[in-house]
Amino acid sequence: MLNKKFFKQLKEEFSKSEIERRKIISRSNSILHDAKRSIFSLHRQDAKKAEESIRDIENRLKEMKKEFGFDRLEKEGSYKAAVEEYVEAKMFSLVLLNKKIDKIPGLKLRYDSYLGGICDLTGELVRLAVNQASRGELDEVIKTKNMISDIMTELVEMDISGYLRTKYDQARGNLRKIEQIVYDINVRR
Repeated sequence: MLNKKFFKQLKEEFSKSEIERRKIISRSNSILHDAKRSIFSLHRQDAKKAEESIRDIENRLKEMKKEFGFDRLEKEGSYKAAVEEYVEAKMFSLVLLNKKIDKIPGLKLRYDSYLGGICDLTGELVRLAVNQASRGELDEVIKTKNMISDIMTELVEMDISGYLRTKYDQARGNLRKIEQIVYDINVRR
């Protein structure tokens, strides 16, 4: 025997969850895309456009939290990926503004979003260093290398595993890349 009311309730809850999931995925994909564009704007030295986009992303993240709740959002991989990309963009912006890499005020974010975004930030810093080197800003390249080294000094203190371990290993690879860039610059001087 089946309790039809029970199955009807399950169907309704499942349907509601799927509708929410689709909305979260759609909005998260938009945020992820805009965060990537912010990073590209920062590389093109268009800080004004990047900052506008970052502020817009922050507002949309706050709206999503109000609508769905933090716990519901954290269940969706697309949301987590978007937040991580946002953190990367925000931290890159802070670095370019000579501000500290620090907790982002006004948004509730988990440690793994911060760590993933900061690990990915090292890749953007390597790209920045390549652009700096091509413009002949050799002292800036060394400052960028020191920033990556400082980040890695903090990350190495954590016993990172799972998904974040892959990110950590990529960040460590980025440190090696920039060390090679600095070595090549010094050899050519």
